[in-house]
Amino acid sequence: MAFTDKTEKGFETLIVNWLVDQNGYQQGTNEDYNKEYAIDETRLFRFLNDTQPKEMAKLGVNQSDQKKRQFLNRLSGEITRRGIIDVLRNGIKAYPADLILFYFTPTENNEQAKRLFDQNIFSVTRQLRYAIDASKLALDLCLFINGLPVITIELKNHFTGQTTADAVEQYKKDRNPRELLFSFKRCIVHFAVDDQTVQFCTKLCGKASWFLPFNKGYHDGAGNPPNPEGIMTDYLWKDILTKKKLSRIIENYAQVVVEENPETRKKSVKQIWPRYHQLDCVEKLLADIRQYGVGKRYLIQHSAGSGKSNSIAWLAHQLIGLERDGRPMIDSVIVVTDRRILDKQIRDTIKQFMQVKNTVVWARHSGDLKKAIQDGKRIIVTTVEKFPYISQEIGQEHMNHTFAIIIDEAHSGQSGRNAASMNLALSGMASDSELDNEDKINAMVEGRKLVKTASYFAFTATPKNKTEEVFGTPYEEDGKIKHRPFHVYTMKQAIQEGFILDVLKNYVTIDSWYKIAKKVEDDPMFDKKRAQKKLRSFVEGNPDVIAKKAAMMVDHFHEQIIARKKLGGQSRAMVVTASIPRCIETYYAVTQCLADRHSPYKAIIAFSGECSYHGQEPVLTSAEMNGFPDAKIPQKFKKDPYRLLVVADMFQTGFDEPLLQTMYVDKPLSDIAAVQTLSRLNRAAPGKDEVYVLDFANKAETIEKAFSRFYRTTILSGETDPNKLYDLISLMEGYQVYDHSDVDKVVDLFLNGGERDRLDPLLDPCVALYNQLETDDQIQFKSAAKAFVRTYGFLGSILPYGNAAWEKLSIFLNLLIPKLPSPQTDDLSEGILSAVDLDSYRNEAREAVAIKLEDEDAEIDPVPTGKVGHIVEPEMDPLSQIISEFNDMFGNIQWNDADNVQQQLLRIPVMVSHDEKYRNAMKNSDEQEARTEGERALQQVIFSIMADNMELFKQFQDNPSFKKWLTDMVFNLTYNKEGKSYEAPSDCQYSIPKQKGGMVAEK
Repeated sequence: MAFTDKTEKGFETLIVNWLVDQNGYQQGTNEDYNKEYAIDETRLFRFLNDTQPKEMAKLGVNQSDQKKRQFLNRLSGEITRRGIIDVLRNGIKAYPADLILFYFTPTENNEQAKRLFDQNIFSVTRQLRYAIDASKLALDLCLFINGLPVITIELKNHFTGQTTADAVEQYKKDRNPRELLFSFKRCIVHFAVDDQTVQFCTKLCGKASWFLPFNKGYHDGAGNPPNPEGIMTDYLWKDILTKKKLSRIIENYAQVVVEENPETRKKSVKQIWPRYHQLDCVEKLLADIRQYGVGKRYLIQHSAGSGKSNSIAWLAHQLIGLERDGRPMIDSVIVVTDRRILDKQIRDTIKQFMQVKNTVVWARHSGDLKKAIQDGKRIIVTTVEKFPYISQEIGQEHMNHTFAIIIDEAHSGQSGRNAASMNLALSGMASDSELDNEDKINAMVEGRKLVKTASYFAFTATPKNKTEEVFGTPYEEDGKIKHRPFHVYTMKQAIQEGFILDVLKNYVTIDSWYKIAKKVEDDPMFDKKRAQKKLRSFVEGNPDVIAKKAAMMVDHFHEQIIARKKLGGQSRAMVVTASIPRCIETYYAVTQCLADRHSPYKAIIAFSGECSYHGQEPVLTSAEMNGFPDAKIPQKFKKDPYRLLVVADMFQTGFDEPLLQTMYVDKPLSDIAAVQTLSRLNRAAPGKDEVYVLDFANKAETIEKAFSRFYRTTILSGETDPNKLYDLISLMEGYQVYDHSDVDKVVDLFLNGGERDRLDPLLDPCVALYNQLETDDQIQFKSAAKAFVRTYGFLGSILPYGNAAWEKLSIFLNLLIPKLPSPQTDDLSEGILSAVDLDSYRNEAREAVAIKLEDEDAEIDPVPTGKVGHIVEPEMDPLSQIISEFNDMFGNIQWNDADNVQQQLLRIPVMVSHDEKYRNAMKNSDEQEARTEGERALQQVIFSIMADNMELFKQFQDNPSFKKWLTDMVFNLTYNKEGKSYEAPSDCQYSIPKQKGGMVAEK
């Protein structure tokens, strides 16, 4: 009876048989292998003699062992110097011969190239005894192309109790990098493989070898999906290692790159092999263009840590190689970034991947960009801001050219007027001075649209709804048109694979309590809502409050981060503030705290522009305060004594400093801003296993909601309704601020370059009519006008049909809106700050929590067409009431007998749950009825314990926020539909205070 071979040997046989029987590999033997030169000598010379007999005759290696050794020494030396990738691509010169060592994959309909490619010899040798001095050492599998080693594989098997992790350890401990086969650049990649996962390494260096996952991903996370057709990892040998796929990787993806430290000028050499999602993304994009041609839009949602620069570089240089009927499918690839630093980074990355020199052009200035487009340069790297300066100058000679537009961080790089100018420039419709106004309007309508002769590739980790609707792939579900990314590498997968860190793992929110006092005898009335905002700003800006926060930050950094040698003692921290004045105040306070504790460290401040601090002269800039230019902040921050970076509006996006391990947040954050700001911490580094956040301004729930949108695949739930624009127009026209003749006259004059003194007389009567409206009507008109301009600016790029009337109205409103004064409303909170003083302030850190994210795709709503504003009637309250409510929200109870309070709180839920009416309501009534009975029971219990704790009774009666907290807590603990009694766990405690105006139960 034959049983399934579950051994590692059986696994090895399965792979080898597939490569040989299904993929046309030859099977080598140890006798074919030359240990001294780490080659399959038999197949190397077979390939050379069969394909290049004349060149081999020149060398004479077949007639002389000495000539043969000379040639092998030359070959080995070239592989050591240049690497196996370059030797395969470019062959070697061995006087007097010029040898090709690998024939590339053939282009379409090139029969000669196909014949040559078919002469390549792909082979696999199992149990390869590679070592000269230890013949028993054997490698599971080694793959060769034309006798040259390209891939090694160590196999493990769950059936025998071993996994990929054991294969990784085998490479680190047993595969000596001094052995020729395992030396750097001798092979392209080393795979550790079991039946569930794959990892790879491009440079073996003992224990320091860095292995990366090479898995498909499962449920938007790490690992591989179950495979109904076979083993979970068989994509490696059935897809990646097929002759054509492996050849394409060698030709277009694998690369040796040189990186230079900008400060030390020290260079390091790396060998690159694509991660699975990078290869999968680029290959699918290229296949889609081959099938459907130029003109589609693609959204690529790739998380931080995805290796986006490499993905963009691989895509760019392969797009220019696409051909159809012997002609390039794409004339120019334009890579659009939104930051100069990234501009240079992507440019340098693309250059290193290019095999043809002078292919990449950096359009530093708008003139460079114009010339590059007109000259038909193949790859142009630029920023979107340069397009407006050339959109009116680009000629029509490139109207028939095809473009690929690769946009990095699409939500910031492809929006608004700059993007419209880019489309206008590329469409070639912007330069004909003979056009009449109607033609110009039509050209502008078309110019807003994405260019039909261009394919768009938008890369972002955090797609907004606009980005999803413009670039996402539409599909129908439940009768609605939704949009989703073309390709996804999620934040969840990046975290699980270890490429970025989970910034929500150690999240500490800081509860702040304020108490303010009335310093005037009378009790004036104020607008409650505005007054509360002013009071919060008042206490947050108080020097004592800022000083206490700064002290907490500095103490935490020294005692919890530096003292514990986090990141080998090299940790850095960022302080995020809400405004430039607050940034300056916090910087001064942090600097004072560092001086007070005789710290060896210093802080750096970063904000844009100038600030007149407290109205003093001269104005301050961060460069003057630091003593060095802002451009040097990233380099200075890497070096001591600088350890803390205090920022207002800089370094919260695009700043990738792996030494940054801690963040102190003193600014309200939500949505994409929260994700981008906190993600400054997530870059992985040796010794950086976790990061820390202390948040003074946000609730954990707000941060969880923001990150949940981008943790897995982000889907747009519907499309923006263009008919809403008609509703906005109807509303505006109802106020008769303008009529159609006003629009026509202004637009005609503007398009013909009319002077300003002719334009204003047409707009000012409209402003006068606006000023005659009631305040609420002014608010409604102006908010509708802004909503129209904003929404049309977006919809104009994606709607299939243009609308000249909308375009004209957009031009008119863009000129009119800046001239409309803001509606004047009385500030009924005026003067409240002069009537109050800060009585006390303190803050307290909650326990660190790991914020858990929902493990499902997130849907975001489409772009709203704009809400029409209206006056909100003020809610007037006396000053004493406003102060009382403020202190209820932001003050906390000072208990005289905290131990007794804790004992009573243990008793209360148990006593409430034994109330018979409450238990009956739980069993026989709905939740609302049960809650009513629970509140009644709680009231009785509070009265019954009044003698034991008058303090707790008084807070329950007099403090609404405490009463609400206690009522909710007791109901949540005791409510169950079976009406069972609640018993407090023996290890349950109530911490005092942990919550505004109350306590929280902890187990």
